[in-house]
Amino acid sequence: MPDADSSVRRRSVLAGAAAAMGGLAGCARVLGHAGDGAGGAESGDATVGGTGDGGSATVSMLAAGSLNNALEHGLKPAVDANLEVEAHGSARVARLVAEGQKDPDLVSVADVALFDSPLRPEWYAEFATNSLVVAYNADTEGGRRVADAGADGWYRPLLSEEVSLGRTDPDLDPLGYRTLFALELATDHYGTEADLRAAIPERRQIYPETQLVSQFETGAIDAAFTYRNMAVERGYDYVELPPEIDLSDPDRTEAYAAADYELPSGKVVEGGLISYGSTLRRPSPAARAVFDAHVAGDYLADFGFVIPDEYPRYTGDVPDAVAD
Repeated sequence: MPDADSSVRRRSVLAGAAAAMGGLAGCARVLGHAGDGAGGAESGDATVGGTGDGGSATVSMLAAGSLNNALEHGLKPAVDANLEVEAHGSARVARLVAEGQKDPDLVSVADVALFDSPLRPEWYAEFATNSLVVAYNADTEGGRRVADAGADGWYRPLLSEEVSLGRTDPDLDPLGYRTLFALELATDHYGTEADLRAAIPERRQIYPETQLVSQFETGAIDAAFTYRNMAVERGYDYVELPPEIDLSDPDRTEAYAAADYELPSGKVVEGGLISYGSTLRRPSPAARAVFDAHVAGDYLADFGFVIPDEYPRYTGDVPDAVAD
């Protein structure tokens, strides 16, 4: 691997990440369907909004898969409530809530555009940003090809069928359509003859966000488009993409908007700065305390997220109790 290329990085696993490897491969305790009479609890557990062991209030959260490790191993230990987290691709999270299939106390997604549609909360908080990277498996021949190509040529081996790529479904997950945005922007940035967005994506590359990690770690795929935080917290080798492509630079928001994707609902999502958002649906004291720790906690930086100075940044009719 080319040590001289500063854009190709290897990150050490953060403390506790080894125990978190299953975080995205399997969701935490599943929340009940709205109206199913179970109140989101398994047999013998407290109902959502009730009390769990030791009298702690139970708070439920439906969240983006890329947040799961930070929530399980950063937020949970920092709050007094019994926090139940279920993670999916953000587009699916939004649909589950909008269609009434899930009824969590908190909802956190990896794209605040989903709070315009299908979710329409009265207010939300932006609390973190991220960037796209191409993670690679240095133990496979295909992964080494991506590493050798580096930041200036990572796309070349992906055009070859000799390198297997993993990505998430753009119909279910912002990471999926952001991957398409990055490929489209890369075509212009590198001036390639091939339309990378048309040439690289294949249906067989798609995995649920909660399975992409396990596919990568078992060597089933050579490389994967992922968020920087996911690569950092798991110690993956990765190629860092230039800011013209990685959707991390606030000054390039207008340029990112040149790419778009139409979701099955008909909503067209434009490229833009990666920004995570959260809303509190039931402001009980316990849920409000969890929300405050979630959007303003220092734990996020420990798991590879970027926290701008002006965050958390609120939009909409924010309740006084939250604003205070």
